[in-house]
Amino acid sequence: MQAMDETEAGRDRLVAAIAEQAPDAMIFADREGAIRFWNRAAERLFGYSKTEALGQSLDLIVPERLRRAHWEGFDKALASGVTKYSGKAMTTRSMRKDGSKIYVDLSFGLLTDESGAVIGAMAIGRDCTERQLARAAQAPTQPPA
Repeated sequence: MQAMDETEAGRDRLVAAIAEQAPDAMIFADREGAIRFWNRAAERLFGYSKTEALGQSLDLIVPERLRRAHWEGFDKALASGVTKYSGKAMTTRSMRKDGSKIYVDLSFGLLTDESGAVIGAMAIGRDCTERQLARAAQAPTQPPA
């Protein structure tokens, strides 16, 4: 195994490789909601290549019926510097390039620059569609009212 490069450039390459090869989808969007980072796991999860996703709005993966709530939460987090689900995963609906709907466990964070100003938001996610569908299948149905 090759020795790890201890220089700053070597550490930067290591961090980039970790983010790119992480098993979970990693996405970063700037303050305007444009996608600026999209790793391989995001490609697998959502079906969009990095080239297709970079520079696009997060609307790419947010179902239309959830967009208003998404952008309200996004804007509030950027303004306050705090995410509603900080430290917790949230299960939400999303959509793939082929139009199929999926459930995704997402955790969110805000990224800041050296001065502490929020520069955007990141999310780490994984597909939980099977689990959600299994739960729904086991849930008792409500009798008609």
